[in-house]
Amino acid sequence: MPSAMEGSEGGEGEILSYEETEDDNVSPTDLSELLKEGTKESHDRAENTQFVKDFLKGRIKKELFKRATVALYFTYSALEEEMDRNKDNPVFAPLYFPLELHRREALVKDLKYFYGEGWKEKIQCSEATQHYVDRIHHVGQHEPELLVAHAYTRYMGDLSGGQVLKKVAQRALKLPSTEEGIQFYVFDNVSNAQQFKQLYRARMNALDLDKNTKERIVEEANRAFRFNMQVFDELDEIGRSLTEEAQDGGLPAHDGKGDLRKCPYYANKLGEAGAGCPCHAAVALAKQPLVQLILAACVAVAAGAAAWYSM
Repeated sequence: MPSAMEGSEGGEGEILSYEETEDDNVSPTDLSELLKEGTKESHDRAENTQFVKDFLKGRIKKELFKRATVALYFTYSALEEEMDRNKDNPVFAPLYFPLELHRREALVKDLKYFYGEGWKEKIQCSEATQHYVDRIHHVGQHEPELLVAHAYTRYMGDLSGGQVLKKVAQRALKLPSTEEGIQFYVFDNVSNAQQFKQLYRARMNALDLDKNTKERIVEEANRAFRFNMQVFDELDEIGRSLTEEAQDGGLPAHDGKGDLRKCPYYANKLGEAGAGCPCHAAVALAKQPLVQLILAACVAVAAGAAAWYSM
């Protein structure tokens, strides 16, 4: 599950992030404008990764969605830890909105929904996510002025295209209408997303930053996009390695031909019958070495008999 990352102003086809009409008073040298213009290319590349394209089309399997939620949990845990560390630092303090924005607790609820009460023992941070987490900790502890790049890229996107992704996931995975499993996208303390984003950008533009620092923040935002793309690529690779049974929770893919309930194998899985599918059983049996040896012997005998009769 990707977080909808903030970036360039998009058209109707762009869902990862989009901007509403900007305030007429915005200057090209304002940080929000520099970020929007400076991350356009990264935004487009992220939106066109295979994982994101599949997600937007509703082609997301539950197992992969769960793993994406795990990646978000570790990412936001690191980000919010560093935001808490720098909540009184002038280079970040005006952007500290824990009540409105923080996602860690919402992600905990999602993980409990997908993995149960023992969720902590069932998850681990992936390699690509760990690289992202390490960078966030480095920035928070050594270059806190760059923390705004990570916060802006993630939270403003969550309030934009993230709301579309919520609906896609809910529909594709048949999640409850009560929003279990997608609490990450629910901002109970933001009554008007557009107004809040305008406030956030205004606070960001008011930060006392020189030109060089602004350029470094834009560079860091592009770095954040690259980290996210690496996570997307990792998830895409995992998705290809998952069997259909693992992806769909136990049922192999059905080719869509005929009535699924008439196949005893599927019926058994669905609790409608007890016998295994003869086709699956025959194929499995034929793969056994001993059976293959017997079949080969039978073929040889049959061939010999045919040759004798033809003489």
